Amino acid sequence: MGSFEEHSHRKNLFSVGKLSYAKGDRPPVACILCGVRDQDALVPNLTIFETDLSVVSVNLYPYNPGHIIIFPKRHITSYSELLEAEALDIHNLTQKCLSVLEKHWHVSGFNLGYNLGKNSGGSIPHIHQHIVPRFPNEAGFLDVFANTRVVIYEPYEMLKQLRKLWEDS
Repeated sequence: MGSFEEHSHRKNLFSVGKLSYAKGDRPPVACILCGVRDQDALVPNLTIFETDLSVVSVNLYPYNPGHIIIFPKRHITSYSELLEAEALDIHNLTQKCLSVLEKHWHVSGFNLGYNLGKNSGGSIPHIHQHIVPRFPNEAGFLDVFANTRVVIYEPYEMLKQLRKLWEDS
């Protein structure tokens, strides 16, 4: 039997920067999200907002415009370690993010979720929730003609837009 790629009908285009990141070429810190939390100069910081317990950040490699992550400031690797106050804080921040994106970007749907555990597809063990906006007619010509998906959105520009929207809401 051949590889998955041989049998998959969908093609993927990779960002050169993301490919090296996926292979492990990352800042030399113990935890990327703790580096964001601590504003470590070695780690790109796309923080939109933070509370005493959690951080809201643009995803460095977004799946869609507006792709946000929310994570507890406390370094934990298991969902069961979340304290009730942290879970409530993440919940409240999620509601705020959804409201901002719905109101200002006219988002018509979302995917929310955590990648938990080594085999979940997540590349960062510090737990974090993804908010991925979904838009009508997301399929572009590459999706239709080449069965390939490309997402181009500069995360630092997204950060500026989302910070302003957050403050205005």
